Amino acid sequence: MVSTLNELPQLRGSGFGQPWPRHGLNLLYWFAHDYIDFSNGEIFLRFRPQNGEFGFHKYHNRIEDDEYNIVPTPTQNFPYYEVGNLNYPGADNLPNYVRGNDRNIPDGNKDRIIVRLDDNGRLNRVYVTEHSDPKRFDRNKTFRVSQGLLQKIKIMSRDDYLSKVSNTQEQYFRPQSHVTPASNNDSWCAIL
Repeated sequence: MVSTLNELPQLRGSGFGQPWPRHGLNLLYWFAHDYIDFSNGEIFLRFRPQNGEFGFHKYHNRIEDDEYNIVPTPTQNFPYYEVGNLNYPGADNLPNYVRGNDRNIPDGNKDRIIVRLDDNGRLNRVYVTEHSDPKRFDRNKTFRVSQGLLQKIKIMSRDDYLSKVSNTQEQYFRPQSHVTPASNNDSWCAIL
């Protein structure tokens, strides 16, 4: 049984996308903020996962080596798609804040979002997960994300979102360059 994340503290407590430099929290923010919309209580996709944009590709939800599926298998044959592999074709179209982490840092590329579509091609379920090894996802680190939580994330600024869900928020923010104002007609600046 997959647990459902309904609130920001639950997302924080799940450990998804943490610690930095993992990209999962930024990936989920991008998904909620830029990939989907809401209208009349329904989620609408702004893009089609079937087209492979942003590195989306078919997820087969097959029985893993230890004989379980990480996401529930519906009685209908609904398709699943995953996104988040920074090395997959099309992932270079993800925003810099998602793909900016070094792909070669251990655990920097292990987070994924898996979506399930219904028979009309509408978004039916959203899951977050992480790799337990290069080929398998971790069943204990797989969670369904509620529509309510996605709506909350959608209306937040990225900084506010990360400050509420990150256990190591200071590492998600890059220091800004500061310019010291010129005085006495001297032109100089200090970058801190």
